[in-house]
Amino acid sequence: MTEHKHTPDSPEPNDASAGGAESAAGEAAQPGEGGGPAPEEPCAPRGAELEAELADTKERLLRALAETENLRRRATRDLEEAHKYAITNFARELLEVADNLSRALDAVPPRARDEIDFIKNLADGVAMTEKALLTSFERHQIAKVTPEIGDRFDHNRHQAMFEVETTEQPAGTVAQVLQPGYTIADRLLRPALVGVAKAPAAKPAPSDGDEGVERAAEGEDEATARTGARPGGRVDTTA
Repeated sequence: MTEHKHTPDSPEPNDASAGGAESAAGEAAQPGEGGGPAPEEPCAPRGAELEAELADTKERLLRALAETENLRRRATRDLEEAHKYAITNFARELLEVADNLSRALDAVPPRARDEIDFIKNLADGVAMTEKALLTSFERHQIAKVTPEIGDRFDHNRHQAMFEVETTEQPAGTVAQVLQPGYTIADRLLRPALVGVAKAPAAKPAPSDGDEGVERAAEGEDEATARTGARPGGRVDTTA
């Protein structure tokens, strides 16, 4: 039986097969000429769809956030107005009470208030009641609107009841105050009732015919004064 002897120069059969496997694996791992990865399939259409969907979702989200913020602000404003103007109807009913207290004080003659103790005490009590009511109005942001004579007429706070022909005040200003007004917070509760000044109407200049009639009437008056007879009447000549 012949024995095979391996010399150091002779290659091992197993080494040759291992080298071939490594070279094959290297070629399989590097299919490209430059040694880089193989090119992938294009995915541009799918990426464009995703970007469009993302932009649409972002726009709808921003719109929903804006609507939610507007709703929150509107609810906050409505709540503030509800707190501020909740007593509007009740305050409007109390205005007549304040008017009657003021009329009662104006009806007391100053002389009687100074000389009669009963009238003085009664007037002081009414004045204290009116002051307490006005103080309560101030706590609830109810303010009195009393225009001064000569103030410019403001249609937002005043209500014109009539016009007054006068030369003492400019036209379009307050000439008379009938009733004070009130505001609650920044809203008008009741307008002030006023009379508005108006320029007097110019008198028409007399024409020539009117002047002639006036002169004739003056001449007849002079004749009547001399003769004692009325125009068109008979003159007594027997005297």
